[in-house]
Amino acid sequence: MRPPARPRAAGTARPRPAGEGSAQQGKAGESRRGARAQETAERAPGPDRPRRAAPATRVPAEEHSAEEYPGAQRPAQVPERAGGPGTARATPSGARDGVVSDQLADRLAERTAMARYRVWRRIGWSVVAAAAVAGLVWAAFFSPLLALDPEQVQVTGQGTTVDAAQVRDAVTDQAGVPLPRLDTVGLREEILAMNAVKNVRISRVWPDGLAVALTSREPVAAVPQGGDVYALMDAEGVRVGTAEDAPDDLPAIVVSLSDGEAGRRAMDAALAVLGALPPRLAGDISTVSAATQDDVRTTLSDGRVIRWGSGAQVELKTKVAQVLLEAEPSATTIDVSSPALPVTR
Repeated sequence: MRPPARPRAAGTARPRPAGEGSAQQGKAGESRRGARAQETAERAPGPDRPRRAAPATRVPAEEHSAEEYPGAQRPAQVPERAGGPGTARATPSGARDGVVSDQLADRLAERTAMARYRVWRRIGWSVVAAAAVAGLVWAAFFSPLLALDPEQVQVTGQGTTVDAAQVRDAVTDQAGVPLPRLDTVGLREEILAMNAVKNVRISRVWPDGLAVALTSREPVAAVPQGGDVYALMDAEGVRVGTAEDAPDDLPAIVVSLSDGEAGRRAMDAALAVLGALPPRLAGDISTVSAATQDDVRTTLSDGRVIRWGSGAQVELKTKVAQVLLEAEPSATTIDVSSPALPVTR
């Protein structure tokens, strides 16, 4: 009896008999040898099959001598490509690379040209702007376009004490000077130094004029001086003129100037009262006296006397005096030195 077969492990091949493998290998070898012999027979030339020509060997152009081409010129050499004899033909991708490179170079050149154009344009605009500014500066400060014309000078506010011709002469000395260069500060100081000028405002009137607005010092009283003359004084005690006789429209101030400083204070108080009076009341005053600075008196043209005391609260005292002049027409003396408690006699 044959012994039972052993169980095979999973995944293992069944063992073959020893002679079976050798026979199969021999058949495979014979099949391969037969195929090779048939292929050789097909390649061998036959009576009806032409023999293949051997590939021609390329001879370099330098080896052709004049003997091979008698009486003829040497054939032109075919230029080799930049990459050498072994360089392959450019592929489509290479062509695209070349096109991209050319386009990039063009764009860079265009960008450079635009940058250069911008620089020159800025330079050009800068030159034009500088020339325009220089032209404006010349026209404003050095050309006769804005020069002061004496006929275009206007002087106003000279009043009764300021010499307008003297002011005009000081202004016209600057004729021909361009208005932007005109020294209005120095001109103002020169005019303020003139007699009876209290204030002045100078304005440019374009293109070639000048307006001078004066504030004059107007006299409010005539103060007797030695030599039978009267000094014309304004409300601030500034002498603005001299007259041989007291003007009819100005009251004369009677002040004792013998004691010096006290007399000066008394006159200042009298001038302060006169300067604060309304024009209607001031025009009705004939004389002003001040024994001291706290005893200022005015005499009206009808003989009535108003006692003001000092120069303080003149506005309030004036209102009280005007009311009492109308309420007490028979009173010869009106005392408003204490405006809260006026007294009439």
